Amino acid sequence: MTRKKNGFLTFICSLLPGAGEMYMGFMKQGISLMGAFFLLVCLSVWLNLGPLLFVAPILWFYSFFHVHNLRGMSDEEFYAIEDDYLFHLNSIMPEQGKLNKRFRNVLAAVLIVVGAVVLLNNFLDLLAWLLPSYLMDFYSNLLYVLPQLVIAVLCVLGGIWLIRGKKKELEHEDVTGGEQP
Repeated sequence: MTRKKNGFLTFICSLLPGAGEMYMGFMKQGISLMGAFFLLVCLSVWLNLGPLLFVAPILWFYSFFHVHNLRGMSDEEFYAIEDDYLFHLNSIMPEQGKLNKRFRNVLAAVLIVVGAVVLLNNFLDLLAWLLPSYLMDFYSNLLYVLPQLVIAVLCVLGGIWLIRGKKKELEHEDVTGGEQP
């Protein structure tokens, strides 16, 4: 049952992602947030993917402020909120468990990249004892810089894609009847 709770205990519970939501009675939201946070931490440590931990503070801050926003709502707004999971699977699985094509493609790309990084890390760990130290230093430096370069290139390409999309949208508005005399 959802109901407003003690302010101090709400603050204490909000320090752990998902615990504040569960304390306030939003079990589905709390389980979703807590599961996502700890799954993210476990995967990044287990798969040796340190940059993945960049998302952990975002989840933590979201959960912290979400709890305090819930606490600050009026009673009418608070009781109108429906407890639901953080990830709405019906938007990505509209037809009887079949994944949306766009989501499936994104998921496939993410899985391929994560798998390639894990394979590369493990492969280089196996080769470390075979390669001379100067060559291993070169590969470790390359692997340190490569993710930063890839992310920088993806940011630039994403920015170009967004600008082109906005330009096409503006051109489409002009053609279809933006300003007519």
